[in-house]
Parts: sequence; structure tokens; C-alpha cells
Amino acid sequence: MLLFLFQEVLLLRQLLYTLSPVLLALTLPASSSFASYAFYVGSELTADGSVLLGGTGEEPSSHWLQIAPRGKHGANAVITVGATERADLPARLSTIPQVAETARYITMNYSSYAGFPAPITNGGLNEHQVAVRDVWSPSRDELVAMTPAQQTGPNYSDLARIALERAETAREAVTIIGDLIDRYGYTTYGGNSHLIADSSEGWVVLEFAGGQGLWVAERLGPDDVRVSYPGYIGDIPADYADHPNYMGSDNLIDFAVERGWYDPEAGEPFNVDRVYGMGGIMRHPGTKYLSPATVEAELRVMAPVTVADMMAMVRDPRIADDHAGYGQVAHLRPELTHPELGLLWVAPTGSVTAPFIPWWIGVQSVPPEYGEHRYLTENAGPTFLNPAFQLQEATEFAGRVFKRLMYYTCAHPEEQLERVQSTLTAFEAGMLSRVPRLEATAMLAFDQDPALARELLTDYSHARAAEALNLGRDLVAGIGAEIRVRHGVPAPAAKEDINAGGTSINCLVGANPDRPQS
Repeated sequence: MLLFLFQEVLLLRQLLYTLSPVLLALTLPASSSFASYAFYVGSELTADGSVLLGGTGEEPSSHWLQIAPRGKHGANAVITVGATERADLPARLSTIPQVAETARYITMNYSSYAGFPAPITNGGLNEHQVAVRDVWSPSRDELVAMTPAQQTGPNYSDLARIALERAETAREAVTIIGDLIDRYGYTTYGGNSHLIADSSEGWVVLEFAGGQGLWVAERLGPDDVRVSYPGYIGDIPADYADHPNYMGSDNLIDFAVERGWYDPEAGEPFNVDRVYGMGGIMRHPGTKYLSPATVEAELRVMAPVTVADMMAMVRDPRIADDHAGYGQVAHLRPELTHPELGLLWVAPTGSVTAPFIPWWIGVQSVPPEYGEHRYLTENAGPTFLNPAFQLQEATEFAGRVFKRLMYYTCAHPEEQLERVQSTLTAFEAGMLSRVPRLEATAMLAFDQDPALARELLTDYSHARAAEALNLGRDLVAGIGAEIRVRHGVPAPAAKEDINAGGTSINCLVGANPDRPQS
């Protein structure tokens, strides 16, 4: 039944192809796996020669920050991967070998996607400055239909997490993902992609439904911009396996020829999107409020792009809304003076009304307010709290604070959005201006006393996280009081279902995607 509904949604999108982006966006079901933006800007287009990788994670469940330590594992260690029969495309869990040592990394976990065991991740940043973003990318209907009922192998989250644990470069991350699929298969919900970057290049990786082990990857260079929503790859050369800018499964072209989806004698290039994807209808005119091509053009116009520019794009109300569980910007620098200075900026929920906070690889802990809480966590309703989480749950949850701010702000964005976003950007500007001096001080400390350097980074991130929470509380109190006085808080009709989310709550004034952005 779920597969039938999935296919019906795709057919509906095809019918609405010529309609406005807003109407097309309204067809996205609240529980859909069609989610997450990712933005890549190469080093020749940034202000400081870094690579920038930004994005959102669009899931309804709880999100929390995790800093995973470097780990050592025994010779027989394994990890459980895949999904269960509860997944939209039923699967079964399996195990694969773990490597002897895994890298330290920062990620945002979330708690729920049907049949995929928590904690789930879309990626993050590891100690080698490899950043990973997971982005939906639907496969053609025939591939979805032929997916085995008992599919096994790593799922999208497994691939993202394993790449963070094992890769020292973006290219190696692609090789790792491809090798995992080749060896163990791939558990899909209907097709997916990853956008991966390090300080010199990026890669787009597509993993297809169908149980055939199909995957392909394309390199992004220093003068490239790429926006995934969904992830896509166009023409690839016939000799992709021997080309430095492409990788893929051995059967990538042969399988399409066998199925009659591609004729090499016709003289047409092998277009991945047309052969295995949805032929571009998900990107043109776009399935949200603007097309990826529009965002790519806007990023090019911004060049040289700064970290603040990327934050602004991830925060743009045409992109960030109630569906965006968090925001991230990885600042990937070619001459990083110490690996523990790898830096990931993270907004604790949709960044349209939440601040980005700096988290370095060397930070030693996460404040309890930014850790896992019961709000929107799967199974929180029918169960009592695990006593191990008693004190953490007693703290205020940052994600909930900034969700409240979003709901207040987006109820009357014409009155509130500009003041909220200008407050957040001013707060972030202060942090951005202090980062170089702080990192210089930490570098001196790493030379003499690494523990002191880590303490310095940890104290700074914790202090800024606490300030952000105070700022969120003040904004919620002030704007909430103003809205109560000016507009009131009307009760929903008795027949309304609080969980019947369809169209996302957003801060677009009049739901007009073409309005000028502040």
C-alpha cells in the first residue's frame, strides 16, 4: 500500500509539472521522505578559498547534537545496518564488519523515519574535514517497483555515518559508499543521494532503488556550485569508470541498456537524471518554493561567498521552514592549522528563526540543552522516561525553544521575521568576528597543552550555546507577548487534528515565493 501511495505521489507531481512551484510544493506529504537541501560552493567562489557545504535536514522528529569520539573496535566488531519490515519499502536488518578505528565527528541525530532504526543522521563533519549531507533523490518508478521485499544492506543514514567514521577525503568517502553497496547491497526508501565535500572538492553520489546495486558519483571542482533538492547528476561519459571526475557501479549503463531505457547506438549521452531518475521534473520548476537552479544562480551571484552568506541561504524562508529540522554550514579550509579546529556551524532547528552556533571537532561535550530530549522523539508518548536521561530531560530543550520562536514568527512574518533574523545575524556576526582570534589562541595552546586547547574550544561553544538559548527565550517572551496583545491566540476548531501536518508552516509573507528576501 505504501509503495502504491509513493507511486501515486510521483504521478501527481508529473501532472503538476507545469504548475507553479508553490502548488507543486503543496503535494509533498508530511510524512514524505522527500527532504533536505544541500549547497556546495567551490573554493574559487568563496571569500577565503575554503569550500562551503550547507544544508538542512527535513524530518518531523526530534533532532539533537552529537559529538562522536574516535573509536577503537575489536577484530570481530560489527554494525547493524538497513531497515525493518516497517519501512515504506520493507527490508530486514543485517550486520557488516566494523573497521578497527573510526574517526571523531559531529552530527545532528534524529529519532524517527518509518522502519529505520534510530539514531538516524544526514551527515555532519569529521576530524579529517570531510563533510557529508544526505539528500533525497527519487528513482524512476520501475526501479522502485522492483526493489526486493526483503532488501538488505546499509541505508542512507548508515552510508552517511560510515563515511564520517572512515573517510579522510571526499573522494575516499565516495569509494567507501560505493564499496559498501557493491559488497552488501543497499536499503532504499525509493532512491537517495549524498553531497560530500572536503577542503578541495565535492562529490555528488546517487544511490538508486531496485536492488541492482546501482550507484553513480560526479566530482564538483573549485569553480562549481551545486544545490541538491533533490540530488542530481546529468550526462556522464561512457568511460565513467576510468574518468577522474566520475565513479559508479559496474552495471550502471549495461543495466539501463538491458531494460531498454538507454540506447547507446542512438548517439545520445547517458543522462543519469533522465535514465534512472525523474527526468528533471523534481528540479524544474522545483518541488518547494524555488528550483535548485535558482539557488545555484543566486549563490554564483553572491561570489565571493562567505560563511555568513551561506548561513543566509540556508536560513532563507523559501528554504527553511517547519520541515527543516536543523541547519548546517561546514567551513572546510585548505590550510587548517590543526585537525581539531574543523568547524561546523549548526542551528538547533530550522534556521529561519534559529541561530547558527560554532562547534569544533575539538569540543569535548554537548550542553544538555542541545542533547536528546523527549520532544518529538519516537515512542515518547506511550512510554515513561528512562531514568538515565532524568537530569538531561529536566533541562530546557533548545530545539523546542526555537520551534516556539518559529511558530510565533511565522504566524505574522510581515511583522516579526525581519526583526528576528536581524537579531540572529547580529549575534552570529559577533561570533564570526571572534573565531579567528579564538582559533589562533587555541592553536598556541595545542602546541603546548592540547587539553587546555580543547577546554578553550569547549567553553567557547558552550558559552555561545547558552547565550543563544537566552536570546531565544527573550525573543519568545517578547514576540509572544506582542502577538497575544495584537492578535490573540485563537483556539483551533474542535475537529482539527494537531498531527495532520501537510503544507509546511513557513515564514513566506503571503506564501509568495517571489517576494524580495531580506
